[in-house]
Amino acid sequence: MGFFSKIKKFWKGENEDVVQEVSPQEAVLPEITAEAEDWQSGLKHSLAMAEPRLSVWLDHLLKGVEAKGDQLWKRLYFFFDALEIPREEADEFVSDFSRWLDEMGYVRLDEFRSELQYRLALALDLEDEEDERSRLFIKLSQGLSKTKEQLSRRIDNLLIATDKYDQAFWDELEEILIMADVGYKASSELVDKLRSKVSDQDVDDPEKFKELLGKELASFFPRPPRRIKPEPPEVVLVIGVNGVGKTTTIAKLAHRERMKGRKVMIAAGDTFRAAAIEQLQIWAHRVGAGFYAKKHGSDPASVAYESLDTAMNEEYDVLYIDTAGRLHTKIDLMQELKKIKKVMHKKRSDLPHRTILVLDATTGQNALSQTELFAREINVDEIILTKLDGTAKGGVMVAIAMQFQIPISYVGLGEKMEDLRPFEAENFARALLG
Repeated sequence: MGFFSKIKKFWKGENEDVVQEVSPQEAVLPEITAEAEDWQSGLKHSLAMAEPRLSVWLDHLLKGVEAKGDQLWKRLYFFFDALEIPREEADEFVSDFSRWLDEMGYVRLDEFRSELQYRLALALDLEDEEDERSRLFIKLSQGLSKTKEQLSRRIDNLLIATDKYDQAFWDELEEILIMADVGYKASSELVDKLRSKVSDQDVDDPEKFKELLGKELASFFPRPPRRIKPEPPEVVLVIGVNGVGKTTTIAKLAHRERMKGRKVMIAAGDTFRAAAIEQLQIWAHRVGAGFYAKKHGSDPASVAYESLDTAMNEEYDVLYIDTAGRLHTKIDLMQELKKIKKVMHKKRSDLPHRTILVLDATTGQNALSQTELFAREINVDEIILTKLDGTAKGGVMVAIAMQFQIPISYVGLGEKMEDLRPFEAENFARALLG
């Protein structure tokens, strides 16, 4: 039974179980009173009548809740009970969320509501639901606002000013794309493909033109391959130059997996940068992940090898390995990354399972150069583009995808844990072109 049908069945009274409220600290609350049953009955009725969307249900579930505390925990346990979530899983979710609120110093609902919805979407496997896709599109549109302002506005002005698609029109369109950091090669190929489609379909409507442009943009992005989950632990090597947001990206990835119920370890393989180990340890604690490190200056390959031993012995599901990013000593860096891969390969021939390259979108064409450098030396499986919310150079994603055919798996749209979101080419094109 699917999520929405299951919960609808509960709201309609087909489940006679009554929730037992427990605080996140596992303190025993008083038994349910007639008054408590009244609010539960009223809430069940409201939810049964509501549109079947997580955000709408949360509006009802959190009505009257202004801050963290017993009232919030009661509502969450009520919700989990409706879904027949095992009590130990509900306890872990609520305990984790309570600890995170304390860690972040959040008290008011408006400070943490979006994070709560994000965690529920991951925990309940609802990220593919329409409601969550809509939230992602809105967030993506906001993140791309600077790039969109530069690109979409100029394309709109060009379409308004033209009455025919002559050579001057195509030249100006190519220039607009290049200025948005799409790059010369990608811009030229995009214009050529679009020109052919416009001619074949006899397009004379600006909106139809933008629709075709969006489809051609989206077609440049390779889709991540479907992967069969490997035998645990799944080992993920995270690479990239210093300053791209690698540490916080690892934390966000670990957070996503934790919310899906997986046991996660983070290994501090950047043993040379000042405070790198300490920063990663703080993030591991915040997201509830295990942590492995050696002393400052240790051999990164030994960190990777020993953390893998620990992850296997302690039955972790996922191991993220951080790496150094000293681009000014790039030859040594590449040899170091190859050594890490080599020692893990000795342990198990399929390791690492994935190598993720983290790039900073605000660097524009520098991100393209970094991709070329790493892809030439190291087998990169996927790319995460960070800081998309602060750049007018988002078009570089098109150039990277077209030139290297490496899937972009996630984009960073802000500082919060919820701001690392799956990348979807069609949504990117729609958001970029308005």
